[in-house]
Amino acid sequence: MPVSDHTLSAHPVAAPVQDPATGRPAGTAQAVVLLLSSCLSVLGAVLLAPVLPAIQNAFAGTPGVATLTPVVLTVPALVIGLTAPLAGRIIDRLGRKRLLVGALLVYAFVGTAPLWLPSLELIVASRVLVGLTEAAIMTCCTTLLADYFHGAQRQRYFGLQVVYTTVAATAFFALGGLLGANGWRTPFWLYAVSLPLAFLAARHIWQPPAQPRAKLPALPWRTLLVPVGVSLVGGLVFYVLIVELSYVLDRIGVTSTATIGAVSAIGSLATAIAAALYARVARFGPAITVPAAFVLCGLGILGLALAGTVPVAAVSAVVAGLGNGLMLPALLTWALGSLTFEQRGRGTGIWTSAVFIGQFACPLAVLALAGAFGGLSAALLAVGAVALLVALTVRFLRIT
Repeated sequence: MPVSDHTLSAHPVAAPVQDPATGRPAGTAQAVVLLLSSCLSVLGAVLLAPVLPAIQNAFAGTPGVATLTPVVLTVPALVIGLTAPLAGRIIDRLGRKRLLVGALLVYAFVGTAPLWLPSLELIVASRVLVGLTEAAIMTCCTTLLADYFHGAQRQRYFGLQVVYTTVAATAFFALGGLLGANGWRTPFWLYAVSLPLAFLAARHIWQPPAQPRAKLPALPWRTLLVPVGVSLVGGLVFYVLIVELSYVLDRIGVTSTATIGAVSAIGSLATAIAAALYARVARFGPAITVPAAFVLCGLGILGLALAGTVPVAAVSAVVAGLGNGLMLPALLTWALGSLTFEQRGRGTGIWTSAVFIGQFACPLAVLALAGAFGGLSAALLAVGAVALLVALTVRFLRIT
């Protein structure tokens, strides 16, 4: 079945979902709890980056320590990518709230476990469990935002989800460095932040009024596969700026960590601004916003590939950052737009899986392209060209 502009356009506004206990629709309290809880996925991704060398030194006698130490940082994202569809199925079958509150409680336990675990292997195992809880938390939060809000409100909160996680990533990176000054185990205390979030979720989040069903309705795969496939590429493209910017600056000859941090912060700020403004452009529908996101990312990545000075790299980072800010809410709107309540948890899980697998694959793909084409610049040129090709495909072709 071809995917036309009509399929990609904005969907009609549905009636507000009401709390079955009070009869009131969801509001700011529910949105803030879900947005803050969404930030926990980036806590696992960036908090420990500043202390990885210290972890490696602490377990220097462990066989394969050079391989296991980076896995401490990256394995939660891989686990999210592999298990989010299962979380989505559980959500659709058993309900949203119970899984969210339970996952927030378990997250605190497994997240802080490295405070007392004696071996690097056990710490890696605890990080796998962190990924499992993050998959449940992210899928629940995104699904509930789609359940509670519709039309312009939904677009606004999808954009704010990217804003919150972008700002949180910057804050968690700084906190990881500050706490790490007191020992490499200290940053793990921050995982206990999910305990107050569990309390707030138990108090403010309610299960939307639909009965769990023994037999779930089938997903509309013919309309879901294309946005999920594009989201897989989108996750990879999204992560290029985050992973490769410091290497681009190093290639230019930048040695100052302050300069690298400043340029990275400028790119992150652009991401947050574009995500905050997403609701204003969402009326054009994914047929416009998805290609626009890929065009901006593609142009920004091409600029990074060709950059020979810091100002050019900074401008390119801003352009790519703007694309990143549009990318995830636009893709999410497209993927979930045609799903019913009983399908939304599974759809969100599959979409989350695609994005996180793309993010996990990003550094591996760039490394492979660099080996094949002769360096980082050539690899980034290839990724930028792919992003522009995806934009053209989504916008102008009738995809079967």
